[in-house]
Amino acid sequence: MSSQPKAYLDHTFLKGEEARPIRILGEYLEPLSRFRAQNIQDTVVFFGSARIHSREDAQRALEKLTKRRGRDTSGGVEELLRRSRRAVEWSRYYEEARELARLLTGWSRGLDSPHHRFVVASGGGPGIMEAANRGAREAGGKTIGLNISLPHEQGPNPYITDGLHFEFHYFFMRKFWFAYLAKALVIFPGGFGTLDEMFEILTLMQTEKLAKQIQIILYGREYWDPILNLEPVAEWGAIADKDINLLTRAETPQAAFELLKEHLTTYHLISETAQEMKAPGIAKTRSN
Repeated sequence: MSSQPKAYLDHTFLKGEEARPIRILGEYLEPLSRFRAQNIQDTVVFFGSARIHSREDAQRALEKLTKRRGRDTSGGVEELLRRSRRAVEWSRYYEEARELARLLTGWSRGLDSPHHRFVVASGGGPGIMEAANRGAREAGGKTIGLNISLPHEQGPNPYITDGLHFEFHYFFMRKFWFAYLAKALVIFPGGFGTLDEMFEILTLMQTEKLAKQIQIILYGREYWDPILNLEPVAEWGAIADKDINLLTRAETPQAAFELLKEHLTTYHLISETAQEMKAPGIAKTRSN
């Protein structure tokens, strides 16, 4: 008689429908264990398009297409050139996300804390995600990638800290980890996924479901102003006027860094120190 594996070692069972609650719980407990092992207290999350390339890569692609134009008689290369020039223009956001992550990480590493504070986190893939992880790594800090398994695989970028690359199956568990540790979000130009993540947190803030102060910085007026105008939403009465102020805007890495530093210092350094002085020995609690 062949031996039967224990239930928790039976891969057929664990991958089946009946074990879905176990898999969901695993995507909570396993990341929690690793965050504790790496001494991560909280994060600043960078969102933005996976389609934005570094300036170096965008320039290289444009140069290759420019050389090809003289040999291509099909005419299709002109459209490719137009898109490639736009990619070079868009690459500024990659470089600025990289610089902002570097500034933030350099500052957070100098804080007097037994924990790693305000660690740069991203969705773990290419584009703005890569830029954020890259800048944090260049500053010598830890950096997190919360990746998601998709039909068209989104591979992790190479700048994530060893032990802090996470692969999620369930979108809602990935969203949980984005929100649970975050003290601020920086929203770079992006598409549906970027907007989805931003509005999820905005809704939690609006409905007071977060027991902490989170800052949301919308980066890049040239991109966002034509796309995201919330004033008509308030005028129609669908949101309150004050809800518009849940978004703060920034145009440069230095300006965004100063906003982050002021927010994180005021709400998550000074206020925490004051609370500890009032109630010494009582462990800090996170949002429920």
